[in-house]
Amino acid sequence: MKKTVFILYIMFICIGCASIPEGETPYKTVFYPPLPQQPRLQFLHSISGGQDLGEGQSAFQEFLIGKPRYQELRRPYDVGASKGRIYVMDRMYKKIVIFDLAGNKLSFLNDHGIGSLGDPSGIWVSEDDFKYVADMQRKQVVVFDENDAFFRAYGSKDLFEKPVDVAVYGNRVYVVDMDKDQLFILDKETGEVIKTVGEKGDFFNPTHVTVGPSGSVFVNDAFNFRVKKFTPDGTLTDIIGFHGDNIGGFARPKGLAVDKNGNLYSVDAAFENVQIFDDQGRLLLFFGGAGVSPGSMYLPAGVAIDYYNISYFSKFSDPNFELEYLVYVTNTYGKNKLGVYGFGHWVGDNLPEE
Repeated sequence: MKKTVFILYIMFICIGCASIPEGETPYKTVFYPPLPQQPRLQFLHSISGGQDLGEGQSAFQEFLIGKPRYQELRRPYDVGASKGRIYVMDRMYKKIVIFDLAGNKLSFLNDHGIGSLGDPSGIWVSEDDFKYVADMQRKQVVVFDENDAFFRAYGSKDLFEKPVDVAVYGNRVYVVDMDKDQLFILDKETGEVIKTVGEKGDFFNPTHVTVGPSGSVFVNDAFNFRVKKFTPDGTLTDIIGFHGDNIGGFARPKGLAVDKNGNLYSVDAAFENVQIFDDQGRLLLFFGGAGVSPGSMYLPAGVAIDYYNISYFSKFSDPNFELEYLVYVTNTYGKNKLGVYGFGHWVGDNLPEE
């Protein structure tokens, strides 16, 4: 991502539309920034249940058993992805919902026995498709392998009070505890605590953690209305954002994600948008906004970057817009539960007026 191609918005809600080939999507094309500015993000699709993946039945099946009843997301909170799959943590079901993109179906992660989830909050999906789930009731991080089988658990009630999110980098597991107002750094192999970050007053209800490609750790210091950036060993290097309704400020910060270029994506449930900051903490762009129009958000919470599954959503992309990766945003309420956006660049000869 080149910083020079970004155009900073001057308003919090700004949407541009242009047509795309008939029949490929029910939405008009929504770009951020809007045309005729150079677009960098396009709203592609919304997934709320199996019907949005193409699940269905034949006319004969419908004649025999009636119209299908699709399973739907209820209160999606966090999200992650691997090749061919999207994982959504749903607070109503208290389960991990799996969207199988290749098979066009929805299912639940079959947690049971020693791997049963109590009250999951955050999910991290590693490159090898291991799922790390922060569980507030178990007071542990529960890990499932590439076959969705229970693998191990980190922590205990003696270590954590309210683990709400988790991220993994190298041989480190990073866990934020909302009640203890701390970031825990664990050894991935042994589960032992390497370091605890945060003294009284350093954090105020941290809710999310993520790591970037270089190992930088970002923690959402929610009630201090900022994001803290750390080195992999927990040394503070930067503070991003402030309390306020100006661009770059936060009112109700939530989920975090980092792309391969080190740019930070930060959800704000009050402004109902996602702001993008560069690796120096400077605001580059934001997208979303309140409302019911395509691309809008309703109490967004989680965000994730996906480089694996572009091919499944490329049919929704404007033919003049080349996708580089996907951005998922969960909406806790409203009709459109999981928004799918594509980051990319314009490849057409000329930018239309709108």
